[in-house]
Amino acid sequence: MFSAVRHAARAGSSALRASPRAAPSARVFRPTPFVRTLITKKYTEDHEAVVFDDQTQIGTVSITDYAQSSLGDVVYVELPATGSEIAQGDQIGAVESVKAASDIFAPISGTVEEINEKLNDQPGLLNKSPEEKGWLCKIKVSDPSELDKLMTEEEYKKHCESDH
Repeated sequence: MFSAVRHAARAGSSALRASPRAAPSARVFRPTPFVRTLITKKYTEDHEAVVFDDQTQIGTVSITDYAQSSLGDVVYVELPATGSEIAQGDQIGAVESVKAASDIFAPISGTVEEINEKLNDQPGLLNKSPEEKGWLCKIKVSDPSELDKLMTEEEYKKHCESDH
């Protein structure tokens, strides 16, 4: 069989030749827009946390796991009104537990865009998942530079250790 292939190739048989290809078309380079989203998590000395998305300018406010464990079983959560303007350090709500009551302070300035309505019926979400399902409110941040005044996770851990 191989001798037949060699013989056909020498004879210039068109059956074994590749079909002519169309000339390659010029490829147009279209850069895709590069979108960088930075998610930053910062903490306050009063045990609030804020997760800031620099693309949407939304900060999701919660209490920390340390705070919920110190409070014990949460039985009531007071949240700010949607649309209210708040400044960093303002009282924006309160958490009541079987042990104590504690005020919630705004970690950043801005406008309250959304509150976690689930906490009205299920305040225990703060105990089960304080920084995820138990978030308190979402704030449209007016001054992202305020995040620089807050603690990083490492600084917050040291702060909690020094509280003891």
